[in-house]
Amino acid sequence: MTQKVSLGLAVVIFIAGMVFAGLFNVGMSATNEMDFCTSCHSMKINLEEYKETVHYKSASGVRATCSDCHVPKAFVPKMVVKVIAAKDVYHEIVGTIDTREKYEARRWQMASRVWAQMQANDSRECRSCHDWDAMDLAEQDRTARKRHGRARDEGKTCIDCHKGIAHEEPDEPEDVEISEQG
Repeated sequence: MTQKVSLGLAVVIFIAGMVFAGLFNVGMSATNEMDFCTSCHSMKINLEEYKETVHYKSASGVRATCSDCHVPKAFVPKMVVKVIAAKDVYHEIVGTIDTREKYEARRWQMASRVWAQMQANDSRECRSCHDWDAMDLAEQDRTARKRHGRARDEGKTCIDCHKGIAHEEPDEPEDVEISEQG
């Protein structure tokens, strides 16, 4: 009888785990949707800017969404980013970035954090579409060919040169301390 109870309990735990994993996956997928990302008032500012970029509208019809650029594909880095992103929801709720003026006042800080993250991970999300090995430098215009070739040779990452590619690049505040820049 004890074996039957143990087996029954194991089956229940297994099924509960499968249900949890399925619901968790659905939740993660839902939070990667652009409608979810831009549902907060402050993120509508980013949406307006993004709609004017090549990442939103392109001749080929290919479109990168918020999660393509900001959410890693691998599970552990994705969970880390999701936990860190909760701060944006927090700041929206407590009113730190709930108006355009407040958002703009914090824009440099927020952008600098994203840039630092992209530099630290070698622009990992950019490279899921823009891989060095997939680039045909011969098909690029002369300036791009020269700059991309040099950047590759120097070990630069995408964000080193393309900070204003999907959102307006904020002006550096005059009172930024050296430690905050690093």
